[in-house]
Amino acid sequence: MTNNYKFAGRVIEVNSLCDAVHAYCADYRTDETPDFSVTISQTDIDLERCKSADEDKHNSIAVREYPDSYLEELAVYRKIAEKMPEYDTILFHGSVIAVDGLAYLFTAKSGTGKSTHTRLWRELFGERAVMVNDDKPLLHIGDTVTAYGTPYDGKHRLSSRIAVPLKAVCILTRAAENHIIQITKAEAYTMLVQQAYRPADMSALQRTMTLIDKLADAVKLYRIGCNMDISAAKVAYDGMNDVNI
Repeated sequence: MTNNYKFAGRVIEVNSLCDAVHAYCADYRTDETPDFSVTISQTDIDLERCKSADEDKHNSIAVREYPDSYLEELAVYRKIAEKMPEYDTILFHGSVIAVDGLAYLFTAKSGTGKSTHTRLWRELFGERAVMVNDDKPLLHIGDTVTAYGTPYDGKHRLSSRIAVPLKAVCILTRAAENHIIQITKAEAYTMLVQQAYRPADMSALQRTMTLIDKLADAVKLYRIGCNMDISAAKVAYDGMNDVNI
């Protein structure tokens, strides 16, 4: 099955073995002419199964079994992510929320509480807040950075088909008391590299590393220690907007 989809301003033709990926990406379908295409084989699906099993073993949990249709969804996004650096765009692991038209990206190791924290922002700001993407946004990086919604938006399926200027990246940690500090590029760099998708292709990887460097120069960088109280959202927002707290 073949359809075209528009992610981060680029039109991608997706040729799949299963139909599920097209239902998953349906909100992003377009009839525009593709910039590039991705084609999935059974080998691509089997590779995703191996990657998933290796990750489960690394995390010391029982290996989970997934159907081909789900693994194909992952394979499609991986192939898109491999190609996107050619268009100054990278896939980044984080939760992005926009308030009053500006986006804030929270990143951390899995299980730290990124989605919980952005839920607190939605509670605090109400209709002023819009989820851009809760898991794997695409970032277009130039002199400024734009965060894009994608259908690859986490288990709660929280995203919007929008593009929003990214104001800041915040590394999230847990703490008993809420506090936030601005950090340097050097302090943030290791986490930025870890959380960005790093292509297997060497030229794409080199381009990605250049884009990560530009990302760190283009937006403000912060580290927050937070608990699960709604006051954590206020501390984060005020800290990233130079509000006296």
